[in-house]
Amino acid sequence: MASDTKRSPPRTPVSTILTPLERSRVDAAAQGLCDALHRESLEEVLRDLRDQKASLVLISVTRYGTQNSSRVAAMVREFPRIPAVALLTETQNSTPHATLALGQLGIRTLVDARIPTGWQTLRNLLASQGSVDLQRSALTQIALDLPNVPKDCWRFFELLFDSSPRISTVRQLARQLNILPSTLMSRFFRAELPAPKRYLSFARLIRAARLFENPGLSVARVANHLDYSSPQSFGRHVRTMMKMSPVKFRTTYDGQGMLQLFRTELILPYVETLSTFRPSAAYPGWMPKSHRPARAEDP
Repeated sequence: MASDTKRSPPRTPVSTILTPLERSRVDAAAQGLCDALHRESLEEVLRDLRDQKASLVLISVTRYGTQNSSRVAAMVREFPRIPAVALLTETQNSTPHATLALGQLGIRTLVDARIPTGWQTLRNLLASQGSVDLQRSALTQIALDLPNVPKDCWRFFELLFDSSPRISTVRQLARQLNILPSTLMSRFFRAELPAPKRYLSFARLIRAARLFENPGLSVARVANHLDYSSPQSFGRHVRTMMKMSPVKFRTTYDGQGMLQLFRTELILPYVETLSTFRPSAAYPGWMPKSHRPARAEDP
């Protein structure tokens, strides 16, 4: 089903507020698991989150006292889907108060690196964060729906949710499958499947719904992140596909809700066809079920 090509585990982009010593220790302990963006202020961290540069925030308990608590509260409130983790590496007089304050502001995860297992806890957290991204969540569910799908059909679904390269047009999709766009569309049509553009459009809206789970992201930022030419173009896409405004879409669907709609509309009604469908290869003898001659009943 899945491609035989082995990919490196995804690295979690992490925006941090740490002391100089903590930065070097985090870099060493999390090597290969994260791309650390070391910042001096929460304003910079918030900018990372709004620009979709980070999927986790790591805040030093020691550095918390130098930050504006209202900005911490804003970060947690505006980006509830972005995990925020407090890192404790030393004990000072202010440590109990700072730890309690971070918890009250909504930061529920504390990594105590004063103990030997603390850094391994951080590594485990980063590894698990990398495994729950949208791509893996969506593909895991589709794999359950289509356990015996041909490799090139599975590659089609991988490309829908892959973040690198991020696909936004049928032409780009066909190029990755090494076939002409017209050939790709023709094979879906002859197989009596929805058009590849519809699969691609739904996949982009799943991403949009996931991003909208963070109130700190505006419609314009989501549109820009998903490579729409403008917020108006994104709005037209939502209205065409979902028959509602982006604001209504935001309040109606989250990422998982859109994934379930994707399955209901584009996967589950076509399980039998997709289980033998090969978009990258024309092969003799195959035809959609409705075109196959009925078999004579056994006597």
